[in-house]
Amino acid sequence: MYSLFKKEINSFLNSLIGYISVAVFLIVIGLFLWVFPGNDLNIAESGYAAVDSLFNITPWVYMFLIPAITMRMFSEEKRTGTLEILLTKPLTEFQIVLAKYLSGLVLVIFSLLPTLVYVITVYQYAAPVGNIDLGGIAGSYIGLFFLASGFVAIGVFASSLADNQLVAFIIAMFLCLLCYTGFQSVATILATGVVANLIDQLGIVAHYNSMSRGVIDSRDVIYFISLTALFLVFTRLKLESRKW
Repeated sequence: MYSLFKKEINSFLNSLIGYISVAVFLIVIGLFLWVFPGNDLNIAESGYAAVDSLFNITPWVYMFLIPAITMRMFSEEKRTGTLEILLTKPLTEFQIVLAKYLSGLVLVIFSLLPTLVYVITVYQYAAPVGNIDLGGIAGSYIGLFFLASGFVAIGVFASSLADNQLVAFIIAMFLCLLCYTGFQSVATILATGVVANLIDQLGIVAHYNSMSRGVIDSRDVIYFISLTALFLVFTRLKLESRKW
């Protein structure tokens, strides 16, 4: 399992597309936070020493970055015919899925680490220096980690559905968007009530918004773990269906 995990990491690091995806991710976020004027995300124009904008925009950029990272994981294996060889290895389907999932999650974390530069910058320019809510920021990063874990699981599942990387990318992006805001949109149409609240709680955005405020609630953690586990099980079932 470790060898497969290492292979996926090396494959990404040896790919120009991988580095381009991460670079675009960091540049887009940097432009919204520091350059583009007249938007609510611009830290320099807000007048406050806070990086809330980082945690507001990252989920939307992740909807493109994470599918770009995960789109080749199974689709490329199927296109080249190496998936059948992989399934003959002394690994269970779940070990294969888990190795690919963990590699994707590590790569997303790798892309997230450089954003600490934005936090350090705000920390230095605050008046007085260091006058920012570091506890809340740490909680928000934990929220981003759980969000990424769910999106990566969705991306791996989407990759198992398609033989073409572009198709896998589109499916993953659609599913991420659906799980993130789809349930909230339906709940908004229903206005208020128990049913609307229940539907809203099925979506990612309600739980991510809670965690992005720096509040780590066990219900939100359980939700993201359940979401991740659900799509990993779906991926395993998709692999097992090749034997049926």
